[in-house]
Amino acid sequence: MKIGTLLLLTFSGVQAFSPSIPKNHATVNSALFAEMDRRSMIGSAAAAIVVAASVEPAFAEGSSKVVVAGATGQSGRRVLERLAALKGLNVVGAVRNVDKAAASLAESSTVIRGAMVQKVGSIDTDGVELVHMDVVADSVDAITEVLRGADSLIIATGFIPGNPLKMNKSAHEVDNLGTCKLVDAAKAAGVKKVVMISSILTNGRNWGQAKSPGFVITNAFGNVLDEKIVAENYLRASGLDYTIVRPGGLKATPPAGALKISGEDTLNSGEISRDLVA
Repeated sequence: MKIGTLLLLTFSGVQAFSPSIPKNHATVNSALFAEMDRRSMIGSAAAAIVVAASVEPAFAEGSSKVVVAGATGQSGRRVLERLAALKGLNVVGAVRNVDKAAASLAESSTVIRGAMVQKVGSIDTDGVELVHMDVVADSVDAITEVLRGADSLIIATGFIPGNPLKMNKSAHEVDNLGTCKLVDAAKAAGVKKVVMISSILTNGRNWGQAKSPGFVITNAFGNVLDEKIVAENYLRASGLDYTIVRPGGLKATPPAGALKISGEDTLNSGEISRDLVA
């Protein structure tokens, strides 16, 4: 069940969620709308959709192992928290440094990550297993062993903007090559479902948005959109069951307003709460 690309944005207090779903998945489409209306499964519409519709049966109760790559990032830690609250899941957070990750996830703080100042809340990691994974330094074989036995993989990795002289290299290593490693490893490990958190306008060049403010500003950080679209296309061509989520500008504030639906590659600006993305 491939569910194409999901675009998430906010306009005037309306949360916009944009799925592009093949016509032969009309039944799944109906399920998505139903889950968005209920918002009951894990506290946010997007998360409920991913778990209840896109990832079924990989997240079936009582039998599933889910790995979150990039579990200490602002979006990744929210995903980890929501999954950990579900019964019957074996939730694994894949991180570069297990000890630092355990301390970071357990505390609420304001941190500086490269060029970004981030406010992060503590999360309850009871029942969450933290394991080492470095998508830059580790081989595909090593990542495969981390994913061995997992039903599902959520990719929430992304490079951290910092030194302007190194951003291009970092974005290429993490958002392109590192993500492609995750796809290869997921395939080798027999993972049933992959959910990738990407970005709005990753495909901007192909629908006339290369000069739009959103594309120019975002891509100024290491050409990250050009790197992400390579990984997106690699996942599409992998043969894996996948969902790609493209959020707009990410905010740390709670979600507000109703959820709005729009088509893939139709919106070029907007913001959304990280909580709703998770």
